[in-house]
Amino acid sequence: MKKRASVDKPLALLILILLVGGCLIFASAAFGLLARGATNMSSVVFSHLVLGVGLGVVALLIGATVDYHRWRRYAPYIYALAILATLAVFLPYIGFTHGGARRWLVVSGVSFQPSELLKIASILFAASYFAAIKTKVTSFTYGFGGFAALLALPALALVLQPDIGTLGIICISVLAIFFAAGASWKQLGAVICVGLVALALVAYNKPYVRERLVTFVYPSQGQHDQSYQIKQSLIAVGSGGVFGRGFGQGIQKFTYLPEPMGDSIFAVAAEELGFVGSVFIVALFLAFALRGFSIAARAPDLFGSLLAVGLSTYLGIEAFINIASMLGVAPVTGIPLTFISQGGSAMLASLGSAGLLLNISRRRS
Repeated sequence: MKKRASVDKPLALLILILLVGGCLIFASAAFGLLARGATNMSSVVFSHLVLGVGLGVVALLIGATVDYHRWRRYAPYIYALAILATLAVFLPYIGFTHGGARRWLVVSGVSFQPSELLKIASILFAASYFAAIKTKVTSFTYGFGGFAALLALPALALVLQPDIGTLGIICISVLAIFFAAGASWKQLGAVICVGLVALALVAYNKPYVRERLVTFVYPSQGQHDQSYQIKQSLIAVGSGGVFGRGFGQGIQKFTYLPEPMGDSIFAVAAEELGFVGSVFIVALFLAFALRGFSIAARAPDLFGSLLAVGLSTYLGIEAFINIASMLGVAPVTGIPLTFISQGGSAMLASLGSAGLLLNISRRRS
């Protein structure tokens, strides 16, 4: 088996294009917030560009440099630390509530979302566990039982916040690892059945989840609340036409789009870049995910392969769910657009995960 010292160049190029292009789209969307008279513009830009992109690039370089095998021995501890940090949002004085959800920690005036660390920790621990049990994955106890045990604590912590979107990303990523590890179709069927029942229970007990599902099925309801964001997003996407209004020339971001730098940033890009630009963005994320799976197929060991599958799924599915929700083909979840949406914690986690993928690619066979 031959080791290569250099990272996968196509993957590195895709990350660079998405990051630089994302910063440009963010800058354009930021003018929408500025035009609305926002007083916290400097803190928003600082959080995204310095804490997110700046520290994220540092995390990417560390992830790409440090041998990914070293993280395996610390996977249980990182997982436990991420669980404790996610639960710490319920502590007084440091936990912060916004929009009816308690998801942030505030330390020395800087806020961050510990559930972003939980995404990476869950993927790392799942890859380590399923690589350790190997062929035992086909047994119900080690396979399905281990899968359920891995998700029990993250599910509890995230349902309490609530943050169902992040929980969905973690579940899909760990499920992809479970599938790649050799889970039987019976186990996968059981997972799907349990997942549907769990979603029904969450929707029954969490009114905002139920409202989003109802709005997705019946978009004509809730003209001024749940369906407002998707309606304005579709207007922005449709008004972009084939080639768009031109970079920085979008209109919806100034008044109508909620969270133009956050959840709705794809709608901003679609209005300014048009159908051609939107397809190009989707193609970039698709190429990124496929390149990640290609790296997983050529990883030198099972742990590296499963870790690459989980990271590629996490970064890819996060982007596709965000885009789908802005196009009205999936419920609005609050999930950011990978490498593009505002959010220091999300950007930091995404770039750190991309660094791990690059590291695995350095040792591909």
